Amino acid sequence: MNSQKRLITMLVAAAGLLILPLVLQGFGNAWVRIADMALLFVLLSLGLNIVVGYAGLLDLGYVAFFAIGAYMFGLMASPHLPETFPAIAAMFPNGLHTPLWVVIPLAAALAGVLGILLGAPTLRLRGDYLAIVTLGFGEIIRVFLNNLDHPVNITNGPKGIGQIDAIQFFGISLGKRLNIAGYELSSVTLYYYLFLTLVVVSVIICHRLELSRVGRAWMAIREDEIAAKAMGINTRNAKLLAFGMGATFGGVSGAMFAAFQGFISPESFSLMESVMIVAMVVLGGVGHLPGVILGAILLSALPEVLRYVAGPLQAMTGGRLDASILRQLLIALAMISVMLLRPRGLWPAPEHGKSLQNAKT
Repeated sequence: MNSQKRLITMLVAAAGLLILPLVLQGFGNAWVRIADMALLFVLLSLGLNIVVGYAGLLDLGYVAFFAIGAYMFGLMASPHLPETFPAIAAMFPNGLHTPLWVVIPLAAALAGVLGILLGAPTLRLRGDYLAIVTLGFGEIIRVFLNNLDHPVNITNGPKGIGQIDAIQFFGISLGKRLNIAGYELSSVTLYYYLFLTLVVVSVIICHRLELSRVGRAWMAIREDEIAAKAMGINTRNAKLLAFGMGATFGGVSGAMFAAFQGFISPESFSLMESVMIVAMVVLGGVGHLPGVILGAILLSALPEVLRYVAGPLQAMTGGRLDASILRQLLIALAMISVMLLRPRGLWPAPEHGKSLQNAKT
């Protein structure tokens, strides 16, 4: 009976997710764009949850992998490299136009390798020290992207990279509207279905990892690394695998972000973005997939929804308060309230709840 109810719930949720962009499209493409960005942040949060939630490694530089994936796709799907390097222009006279099935594996592989390289020198670090090192890594990547326009122009510096190709899928460009049986699907709606597919695949991967031997090893390290090592777990390899696996999600999400926006610059990968991704994981419920997804959706959509609240509040103060500052204030108040009322997150893992109840009794 429970399995039947679960199946019905899943079918209803699937139908709702498929219909959602068609409903939002009626209110304007801006709402579909908000849903698209929410799905990208869900993908990022799922990757960070592997590092923070499963393995217990506090990573404050996760946005670096997001940036690496975005710039990789930006360089491989824009006129920037052929215009800068004549040799590349001679090899690809029609320009670099990377297909989807090449983009996703490349973004995942590049970010994964860099994730392992980040994890290698930090194996002996824990807690605050690990957070500081990863924070520095994220800022170093952003500074590099901001300055690699001289003497050789690789990233175009603070001006960013534009004219990035839209994703091509079986001859269909997601950057253009698609007409199906007289019904028109906008570009942002097409991207919604692509991002939703990636999120569903990522949730399945994360769920299988959580139940696997590797997932149990990560959780043992999270609870007590010394005890895990005494039990025969190779903590070094497990940590490196966590960094690498988590980074792959960031790389894929970054590539999708570059294709979706059509323009990238170092400003999109600031420290604030990294902090927000960590906040999504913590706010929803560390280590719990439904909670992480909920936290990502709420924190990515809340700033946009609060635009409609900050405007009237700004008018009430006679325009003396900036609307963007008011939005940040409201977001901070909402997060503080949630953390006070639900210290373990909005949707924490049930196992932690049971252990806490047993500890109290």
